Amino acid sequence: MLDVRFPAGPPVTVDHLLDEVMAGSRLSVGDDRILDFLVAFGRLLLRPALARRHPELGTLGSFLRPGELLRTIDALRGDHVRMPRGLAFHVPPADVDTVFVYSWALSALTGNRNVVRLSPRAGPMAATIVDALQEALDDADPVVAATQRIICYDRSPTITAALSLACDLRVIWGGDRAAHEIRRHPLAPHARELTFPDRSSFAVVRASAWLGAPRAARAAVAEGFVNDSYWFDQAACSSPRTAFWVGSRADCDAARAAFAACLALAVERRGWAVDAAMAVQRRVAAYERAADLHDDALALATAITAPRRWLGAGTFAHARLGSLAELIPLVGRRDQTMAHFGFSREELMELAHALAGRGVDRMVPFGDALSFHRVWDGMDVASEFTRLVTVFA
Repeated sequence: MLDVRFPAGPPVTVDHLLDEVMAGSRLSVGDDRILDFLVAFGRLLLRPALARRHPELGTLGSFLRPGELLRTIDALRGDHVRMPRGLAFHVPPADVDTVFVYSWALSALTGNRNVVRLSPRAGPMAATIVDALQEALDDADPVVAATQRIICYDRSPTITAALSLACDLRVIWGGDRAAHEIRRHPLAPHARELTFPDRSSFAVVRASAWLGAPRAARAAVAEGFVNDSYWFDQAACSSPRTAFWVGSRADCDAARAAFAACLALAVERRGWAVDAAMAVQRRVAAYERAADLHDDALALATAITAPRRWLGAGTFAHARLGSLAELIPLVGRRDQTMAHFGFSREELMELAHALAGRGVDRMVPFGDALSFHRVWDGMDVASEFTRLVTVFA
């Protein structure tokens, strides 16, 4: 049996669930009824009391603003007719509570019926989100409740297989292991799949720019880095795990020390705390790095040894580069987001062309690493949720 979280209801069988969601009215790309619901839901997430308790939801609420959603629809316009793919089955990770909303919202906005599977291990923020969805449903068109489902079930090959075979598009978040596990279940021949595999991200700072920045700018950059890193305990794929400092050794040493001081103040202001289990994880990871490098694991290590794996919340390795171009041979396909400070758009464009697709799908200022965009992991996700109909007259 499936625990139906949205719309709230009694447990159902997978066959009953599919019968219900497929019987609802048809939707169109940019359907006003779904658009109105998403906007209302986004406004609930931006309520001051909720934003203070869960600041991460502010980013999600901003993503659901009317202007942002309309820009997404406008970007899909062209010479072809855009149609929904049909039924989308989403399998998000348990450790990043908000990520399922982004893919579900884009899929719903483009007219798809949706079934989202929440893990029983999802955190309390997932429950907060579902409560807000349920509240927004009170004033929504009945088509929303008829075509959208959020369900919860523990690992069940039988249920996952049935939903996979029934869907027109399967969306897998959560990394390589999740993708391999779920891909054991076949799709219908016409169905497509979007996967978001294991990714890692890093930050790049021009040391001289940091040293020359006014105090207010430094504080703002540190605040942005805190948002990028400490939300979701640094487990999000776009949270930086390594900081590359570009410049002379003297400048990099001085900039890193000053940055660490600003970062500590920002963390203290935000009231971030590390529980005992996380503290142990961080210490073990640091010792492992030190043993691997025969050195201080988190000091200015050689860039080639910069870690990709998660080392624990608030743990960062540091490496020095003489120039931004030295980053090119170090980038791999797994690298997703590069948060940056101190570089011009022209320099970043030059780097993007030089990387030639070998890695890094996003280059964003500090503070924007977790800001979701319809273009993610190098894909136009909104476009992937639609199909094109060619009409010649």
